[in-house]
Amino acid sequence: MGIPKHKKITMESTRMREKRKPGERLAVLVMLFYFTAFLLLAFRNSTWQGYALTFCVPAAIWGGTHILGKCFHIDTLLFSLTNFLCALGILVLYGTNPNLAYHQAAYYGVGLVGMVICIYFMRVFRSLRHLRILMIIGSVAFLALPLLIGRETNGAKNWIYFQSVSIQPSEFVKISLILVVAWFMNRRQFLPWFLCAVGCLILLMLQKDLGTALLYYVVTLLLFFASTANVPLTMLGILGGGGAAVLGYRMFAHVKKRVALWRNPWSDYENAGYQIVQGLMALASGSLLGVGLGLGSPTTIPVYETDYIFAVICEQFGLIFGVCVLLIYVAIIWRGTTIAMASRHGYQGLVSMGATMMIGLQTFVIIGGVIKLIPLTGVTMPFVSSGGSSLVSSMCLTGLIQGVASLNEDDLEEDLKLTEAM
Repeated sequence: MGIPKHKKITMESTRMREKRKPGERLAVLVMLFYFTAFLLLAFRNSTWQGYALTFCVPAAIWGGTHILGKCFHIDTLLFSLTNFLCALGILVLYGTNPNLAYHQAAYYGVGLVGMVICIYFMRVFRSLRHLRILMIIGSVAFLALPLLIGRETNGAKNWIYFQSVSIQPSEFVKISLILVVAWFMNRRQFLPWFLCAVGCLILLMLQKDLGTALLYYVVTLLLFFASTANVPLTMLGILGGGGAAVLGYRMFAHVKKRVALWRNPWSDYENAGYQIVQGLMALASGSLLGVGLGLGSPTTIPVYETDYIFAVICEQFGLIFGVCVLLIYVAIIWRGTTIAMASRHGYQGLVSMGATMMIGLQTFVIIGGVIKLIPLTGVTMPFVSSGGSSLVSSMCLTGLIQGVASLNEDDLEEDLKLTEAM
């Protein structure tokens, strides 16, 4: 005889509640780790901002874990893991450039607010029936702004500037793209999501932002496979992506240069290859246990605070810690995938899967470039790299996943109430 349905629901609900406890325990360990680390750096720098970070960052982790956990029934383990990475970025930046750390801490606060908004959005707007057209038009218009008023940086024209504030629209369009594509895919409406994705890719190609274009394309293709399980069309999409990559290599000089430097950075060590070589030397100098927090020579790496922050982490904390950071990303992907598979609604499951894929793929692209596994592209390390657009968008993607997790638990509680009423 099998287990009665009402007992299965009760057991599943109990398991969901038990899963919160590891996240809460992990949050305490994360708080203690960062309180100690920030305090050590604050003693060395002797600034009030350093002491403020010592208390504010752990307080944000504690508050988010307990307050949000009670308000929305979020996945506390996922929350603790993402907050560990956010705090790690602030810590590493504080040890190298305190001003960048202060700005990153402010963006972290904005990111927490953005995450709450995305959780609330997923709970309130369970369907994009009345928002889909507005989101498509707004996304395309926002993504087109750099072509009109942006400035070219490192070969790509993908930023807009308002006095001292800079914004990368493609970071935020990720969120709306996932929502729109998931909605239409769940309803088997091919043309709308296809035109939306193609329009975004064309704009990114015009901006020469090939790294972000790669993320958009692969995540859309993976969502298509997740929603249809159509192997022939997915393989055709892979071949098309390969052809587009070859075309991009032939069309853009800066792409050819990056591939050539990836193959042999020592051929132009003192100029274009300097960043890659210095990053590899930082990885090597860190050895297994690192040179110590705030030590080493991270500033010798050009753009160390964004593209090469993983090399800085490995230099200061060691390769063992670097592997642990990678395992944290794996755990985030695992949690996001689990939440997506547990969803009873196709649209919500696809949103969680898309957000998880975006975080996971971006992590692979940037870290793979730093360790010279693949050519380096202009994307950031999620949650860790310096920059408001990157941090806030990563937190918002997590908010989408957390929103689905919250709805999953609501479904379990509703089933439990119905079962008890019978």
